[in-house]
Amino acid sequence: MNTNEVMQQLEFLGSEQTKNTLCKHGANEPIFGVKIGDMKKFLVKKIKDQVVSRELFETGNYDAQYLAGLTIDPKKLTKEELLNWAEIANCPAINEAIVASLAAETPYATELAKTWMASSEERMVDTGWSCYANYLSLAPNEEINESEVFTLLENIEKNIHDAKNSVKYTMNQFVICTGTYYPPLLEKAISVAKNIGQVHVDMGDTSCKVPLATDYIEKVIEKDCVGKKRKRAIC
Repeated sequence: MNTNEVMQQLEFLGSEQTKNTLCKHGANEPIFGVKIGDMKKFLVKKIKDQVVSRELFETGNYDAQYLAGLTIDPKKLTKEELLNWAEIANCPAINEAIVASLAAETPYATELAKTWMASSEERMVDTGWSCYANYLSLAPNEEINESEVFTLLENIEKNIHDAKNSVKYTMNQFVICTGTYYPPLLEKAISVAKNIGQVHVDMGDTSCKVPLATDYIEKVIEKDCVGKKRKRAIC
C-alpha cells in the first residue's frame, strides 16, 4: 500500500467514539480515531515500505503517526529523524508511546533520552524520561550505566513533586521500570518509591490514575519477574 491508500484506509477505520476518547487523552487534529487493534489487524502487515512509514509520520495525523511507529524499523531511524519526530509529534501521547519507544530500541537511546530531559519543554522532558525507562526494559543489564541510573533515581526522589505535571508521571514510570527491569538497583528503586509515595498528576477528563510505584514493584517481585526484559518497547 502507498501512503495515500493507507490514509484512506485509516479514515475508513476511524470512528467518532474512538476519536473522542483519544482526544480526551490529549490527541489533536488531524485524527480519524482508529483503534490500535484495527491498525494491527488490517494495516500493519500491508505496509512493507519504510518510506511509507516515514511519510505517514510526516502527515501529522495522530493515527498515521501511531501506525508509522508500528511499522518502522527503529534500527533504520537516525538520531536526526527521531529528534525531528519528537518535534512534530501530534501530541504528548505520540511522543511517549511512539517516539520514546522507538528511540529506546536504537544504539543512541540514552543519548537522546538525556538530550530530551535537558529541554525546557514539558513534552520533550516526558519523551526523555519515557525513552530511558523503556531502554531499561530492553537493554542487557551489563550495558546499562548503573551510576547514571542511580543518579537519575536520586534526581526523581528530590524533584518529582515539583516537576511539571506530565513529567511527574514519566518520572514515576522510570522508578517503576528500574525496579521491574534492572535488578542491580531494585532496592534503590524500592527506597525511592517509598519516599516519593503517591504522585499526583492532573489526568484531565479521563479515568486514568497514576500507579503507586511501591505497589507495582511489589507485585513484580511477588510474581518473580524482576529483570525479565521485554522484546519490544512499542506495542
